[in-house]
Amino acid sequence: MWIYEKKLQHPVRVSKCDPRMAKFLVEQYGGADGELAAALRYLNQRYTVPPKIIGLLNDIGTEELAHLEMIATMVYKLTKDATPDQMKEAGLGEHYANHDKALFYTNASGVPFTVSYIAAKGDPIADLYEDIAAEEKARATYQWLIDLTDDVDLKDSLTFLREREIIHSMRFREAVEILKEERAQKKVF
Repeated sequence: MWIYEKKLQHPVRVSKCDPRMAKFLVEQYGGADGELAAALRYLNQRYTVPPKIIGLLNDIGTEELAHLEMIATMVYKLTKDATPDQMKEAGLGEHYANHDKALFYTNASGVPFTVSYIAAKGDPIADLYEDIAAEEKARATYQWLIDLTDDVDLKDSLTFLREREIIHSMRFREAVEILKEERAQKKVF
């Protein structure tokens, strides 16, 4: 199903060691509206949607995995040279005590990822509206992350991710309209 291309979807550069920003970015790694939750949600929902939109959920779910890899790269680059004291000052002391600088699926508050973040109702239109909301929440989070950093290089990657969330939301909106139109058509047997 997948072919792994050994490069990021968009280059990730950071200008400085910044564990404080890494703490905030973890929200998009293991948070409720983050990339892992989105990827799992869409790749799961594709089993209960009409054939017309399976490809859409598969494509966007796969892209979310690429975004997860970008976030992981950002967090790694922001913390790789951090001292234990810097980690502690950034509010990552507990994380460091448990995981050193290893990535771990949590939100920005340190709450571990849970599958309760993943919605799947089984009704394609309801699920797509959930997906639109998820994309819009992720877009808002990326904007707030952009607002929290002065790192121009990091802003570039975050802006790319924010723009992809907008595209995903638009594609899900188009899928809703396709399904509504199909549902409204008269069926003759």
